Amino acid sequence: MKNYSLNHYERAFGNWLIDNKIHFLEVDEHKRAAFGGSKIKSFDYMLYPPNQKPIITEVKGRKFAGSSVKGLSGFQNWVSLDDIAGLNEWQRILGADYMAAFVFAYRFTGVNLNLDEFDIYEYNGDQYCFFCIRLGDYCREMTVRSPRWKTVFLPVEGFRKYAVQLQRIFV
Repeated sequence: MKNYSLNHYERAFGNWLIDNKIHFLEVDEHKRAAFGGSKIKSFDYMLYPPNQKPIITEVKGRKFAGSSVKGLSGFQNWVSLDDIAGLNEWQRILGADYMAAFVFAYRFTGVNLNLDEFDIYEYNGDQYCFFCIRLGDYCREMTVRSPRWKTVFLPVEGFRKYAVQLQRIFV
């Protein structure tokens, strides 16, 4: 990964893609595309997994600060309504031959947890785990987190139902 304007979550994810030989395009967030005079929030990566639809991907980095990973609780998964609108618009523009999804990159720091049940990726001395949730699934069960900040999230039950470790999709 050469783009150092990315945050550490995006860099870790990009390196995971390289290490696992997943074809992708990285989107430069400073070059937003304009359609019909309105700007669309750019996504982070276009993934090209073998024998699957390309995936329009928005990466959301979250630090895991919980005390337990049991039952997938403690995994923050909030996004902004702008994130939802942007991915929906890209899905509409690119069509049914593409799939839009969120990738949640969790960094485990300062916690002493048994992570045996997770596929952990080590990057720059930190441990990460990546979960993918399709946009349609997320939208079906999202709940308002903050009206003021225009954010939504998946309750634990929805996260358990739809979140899939990326390693299990691609590797």
